[in-house]
Amino acid sequence: MTVDLHTGPLGESAEYADGYAPERLFPMPRQEGREAVSLSDFDEWSGQDVWTGYEFSWLNEKGKPVVAVLRLTVDAASTHIVESKSMKLYLNGYAQTTFASKQQVSERLGTDLGDAFGAVVTIELMDPADVALQVVDLDGQCLDELDVAIDEYRRNPALLKLKSAVDQASLGDPAVSEVLTSHLFRSLCPVTAQPDWASLSIGYTGKAIDHEGLLKYLVSYRGHQAFHETTIERIYGDIWRICEPQSLVVSGRFLRRGGLDISPTRSSVPLPVDHRRLSRQ
Repeated sequence: MTVDLHTGPLGESAEYADGYAPERLFPMPRQEGREAVSLSDFDEWSGQDVWTGYEFSWLNEKGKPVVAVLRLTVDAASTHIVESKSMKLYLNGYAQTTFASKQQVSERLGTDLGDAFGAVVTIELMDPADVALQVVDLDGQCLDELDVAIDEYRRNPALLKLKSAVDQASLGDPAVSEVLTSHLFRSLCPVTAQPDWASLSIGYTGKAIDHEGLLKYLVSYRGHQAFHETTIERIYGDIWRICEPQSLVVSGRFLRRGGLDISPTRSSVPLPVDHRRLSRQ
C-alpha cells in the first residue's frame, strides 16, 4: 500500500519568527506512518517517545530571558506524532514571549502539545545543570567491534536470524536474556534525506539472536528513509516476527537536530520511562 505522508514544513523554507503561535505545530496521525511501513495492525508493544529540547527560553515579567531544558514524554498510544521542524518553530516562539511563571509555561506547553499529540504529555522544565541531564553509557553488549563484511545499505529483514541449532544447544538454556547495543545506526529523513544518527539498544528474552546478522540488519537502515518513531517500530516489528522472542525492548537514542533529540522506545511489556541521556545526545 502506498501512503502519501503529509509532512508539513519539513523540507520547506520557514521563518523562525518570534512570538507564541501554537498553530505552527503540525500533527501527523501515527496510523498513517504505520500504514506506510505495513505496521497498521501491529499492536504487540507499549512504549513512549521522549523529546528533549536544549534551546528553550522565554521572558519573565521584567523582560529577562529564562532558559531551561525541556523534556516531554508522550505515550506511543497517542493518536499523533508531531513533525519535528514544526516543533522547533513552535518552541522558538516562546523565546520572545512573556510569561508570569515557569508553571504558566509548563501548563501552556501541556495544553498545546497534548492537543497536538492527542494524549496527555508529561512536561518537565529543567535547569541546564540538573543532575538528571548527566550523560550515561548504554547497558549491554556492544556489537560494533564485530569483524563483519557488510554490503547491504537498504533495509533487509532477511539479515535477521537466530543462532544455529548447534550454537543454541551449546548455550544450554533454550531461552537467553541479553541486551545488545550499537552506535553505528544511521537512517534518513523521509522528506529531506538528511542523515539521522542514533545509538540503539535491543533487549530480549528468547532463542539467541545471531549477533552478526543483527548488526548487518541495523546497518542496512543506512539508506532507509523514515521518521524516528516509525523506524524504531519497524525494527521492533521485524525482530518480533522473525526471531519470535518471548519479550522485546527496542530503544533508539537519536542525535539532536536544531536543539531537539527524540528517543523512542517500544516494548512488549510496560516499562518505566528511561530518561537517561547519552554523551552523543
